[in-house]
Amino acid sequence: MAIPSEKLAQSLDVLRQLQESKNSPIIRSSEISRTHQERLVENGFLMKVVGGWYIQSDPAAVSGDTTAWYISYWRFISEYVREKLGEEWCLPAEASLDVQTGNWTVLPHLIIRSPKCNNTSVILPFGCSIFFLKADCATNVVKESQYGLNVYSIPEALVMSSPILFQRSSITARTALAAIRDSSEVLPYLLDKGRSSRAGRLIGAFRNVQMLPVADEIKSTMDRFGYVIREEDPFTDKYEFVRDLSPYATRIRLMWKSMRDTVLAVKPSVPAGIDIEAYMKDVEDRYKLDAYHSLSIEGYKVSEELIEKVRSGNWKPDENASDKEDKAALAARGYWQAFQEVKKSLLAILDGKNAGEVVEKDHRVWYQEMFAPSVMAGIIKAGDIVGYRSGQVYIRNSMHTPLNPEAVRDAMPVLFDLLKSEEDAWVRAVLGHFIFTFIHPYMDGNGRMGRFMMNVMLASGGYRWTIIQKDIRDKYMSALERASVQGDISDFASLLAGIV
Repeated sequence: MAIPSEKLAQSLDVLRQLQESKNSPIIRSSEISRTHQERLVENGFLMKVVGGWYIQSDPAAVSGDTTAWYISYWRFISEYVREKLGEEWCLPAEASLDVQTGNWTVLPHLIIRSPKCNNTSVILPFGCSIFFLKADCATNVVKESQYGLNVYSIPEALVMSSPILFQRSSITARTALAAIRDSSEVLPYLLDKGRSSRAGRLIGAFRNVQMLPVADEIKSTMDRFGYVIREEDPFTDKYEFVRDLSPYATRIRLMWKSMRDTVLAVKPSVPAGIDIEAYMKDVEDRYKLDAYHSLSIEGYKVSEELIEKVRSGNWKPDENASDKEDKAALAARGYWQAFQEVKKSLLAILDGKNAGEVVEKDHRVWYQEMFAPSVMAGIIKAGDIVGYRSGQVYIRNSMHTPLNPEAVRDAMPVLFDLLKSEEDAWVRAVLGHFIFTFIHPYMDGNGRMGRFMMNVMLASGGYRWTIIQKDIRDKYMSALERASVQGDISDFASLLAGIV
C-alpha cells in the first residue's frame, strides 16, 4: 500500500505531465482524476476556481494570497469562456482597448458579450466575477495574441466605447487614438448605422490629441453623407504628447505627462548646493542601512552582520559552502557589487552629466553585478542576466500585470528619453522609479533597481540618498499598486516626499 507521501508524489507526477502537455496553468476536472484533484487541492498544489475548473497554486502561499489567481486570471477567462461559448463572444469595447494598449490589470467584474449569453453571473475567487451579457459581438472580432481573448479592433472599440472611457481611462483612450493611422479606419463603423453623436465625440477626441487631419476628414465625410455633427471634446483635460508606433510606448509617455503635475505638487524643498566629497561619504555611510532595508523589502532574511561580512570581504564562497548556497548571502553580495557601480554613476551625475543618459548607459551593469554571485554559484546562467527579460513576469499579490517581453523593448527607450528630457530631478526620481517597476524589465531585482534609479535621480537634484525602510513596506507596495492599477501617483509621490 502506498504511503501518503508516495500518493502525493504520484499526483504531482500526473500534474507535471499535464503541465508539459498543455502549457497552461488552467486544469479542468475532465483532465485529471477526482482522486488526484482532491489530493492536490488538499496539499495546496491546485486551487478551485469554479465547478470543474482549477488553477495551479503554491503550497507555500499563505491564506488570502492572490498571486496564483491574478497570474492565471486572463488565461482562465480565455479558456473558460471559450469552453462555454465557442468563438462567438468578445470583451466589451472599453476592456478591448485596455488589453490592446498594454493595460492588463485584472478586472474584478468582467463583462463578456455574446448573443449566446443569458445575462447571468459567475462568481470567481477573491471578489471577482464574470457577467455574461446577451448582446452582439464586435462587427469583426479580433483575437489578441497574448492570451487569445476575443476583442474589438481598436477602431471599432473607439467608436463603440461610452463617453466615460475618455474621462476615467484617459490614458487608454489617448493611447488608442494614437494608434489610428487615418480616418478610414473608423469611418466605416461611424457610417454603418449613422452614428453621428459618436462621430462628434471622436472628432473632439482626435482634436484633443492634435490629430487634426483625422478629425477634419471624419467631419467632412460625415457632412458629405448628410449627417449633422455636433463636436464635443470627451476629455476633461488637454495636453500634447508624442505619438509612437508602439501603443506601449505611447502609454508610457502619457503616464508621465498625466502624473507629472501631481508629483510636482508635493516636491520637497531643493537643497542649497552640494559638496561632492561629503555627499559620496554620506552615501557610503548609509550603505549598510540601505542594503538591509532594500533586501528586506524584497523578502530576503538579512542581518547587519551579514551585510558587514560581505562589505568587509569576509564572504568567501570558494572556502565556505554556506556562503555559496545561502540565497540571502548571494543577494547581499550582489547588492554590494551593484552598489559599487551605482556610486560610479553617482559621481558622473554629480559631475554634471545628464542623469538619464548615465542611467541608460549604466543600468545594465548594475543589474549584471547584482546577480553575478548567483551566476558564480551556478544558480542562474550568465545569459539570464544579459539584456531584458524574454519571458512574462508577475508581481506577488498585484492586480497589475507587467508588460510582455516585446512591449518592454518598446517601453524602456521611451522611459530613458523621458528621463533625459525631464528638467526636474524630483519628477525624474519619482516617475523614474515608478515607471521602471511598472514595466518590470527584468525577471528579478526590479524593486532594487528601481530604488537605485530613484536615488541617482535624487542625487541629480542634490537630494540626500534616501532609504525606504522595511517597516513601511506595505504602504510602499500599496502606493505602487495604486499607481499601477488606478493610475493615481499621489500616494507614492507623497510617501517618498515624506521620506526625503
